[in-house]
Amino acid sequence: METFLLVLDLVGTFVFALSGAAAGVKRRLDLFGVLVLSFAAGNAGGITRDLLIGAVPPAAIIDWRYLAVSLLAGMVTFYWFSGIDRLRSPVLVFDGAGLALFAVSGTQKALAFGLNPVMAALLGMLTGIGGGMTRDVLLAEIPTVLRADLYAIAALLGAAVVVIGHTLQLSSTAVTIAGAALCFGLRLMAIHYGWHLPIARRPEGSTTAANAPHDRKDNGASRR
Repeated sequence: METFLLVLDLVGTFVFALSGAAAGVKRRLDLFGVLVLSFAAGNAGGITRDLLIGAVPPAAIIDWRYLAVSLLAGMVTFYWFSGIDRLRSPVLVFDGAGLALFAVSGTQKALAFGLNPVMAALLGMLTGIGGGMTRDVLLAEIPTVLRADLYAIAALLGAAVVVIGHTLQLSSTAVTIAGAALCFGLRLMAIHYGWHLPIARRPEGSTTAANAPHDRKDNGASRR
């Protein structure tokens, strides 16, 4: 199981690093900027998870393989972006894959460290959304998790599958694959069909109130 979690973590790191690097190339960052973004996107969620469960130093810092796969993803994206860009919305596809892998691996690691099922699922969700949030913040964008179609919810449902399977003592590998597939499938369907949670609306009259001082100034100028 420990080897399986490591593989999931490394694959998730690589995929999330691809999404970070692809976003950096689209924003025309230089090579160093793309590599920084690929490492941040690929490892922020895992580092946050490890710090919260007491697995210190975090695996991404003490294990050279996390840095290696992050830099590899950044280099591949920087020099061969034309091939990656042939995919439809590559940032969203890689982001969804990384979200799914990190959500289930984060949940499994939290359970291995003895967390109760509810907190393990929440920590799995946090692991999944951490990399995308860091990527968006570094690019001065509103994080995807705050505005996207079923982003955190998809991660939480994937993590819940792992928790339920663990409680029922089902095969860890099977429930992990099922949870990742559910999360990734929901994310892609939400992107395709535009599924989303209710969006906050601007209170009525706020625009009028904001423009009122300007209207008064204009009226005064016309009287003069």
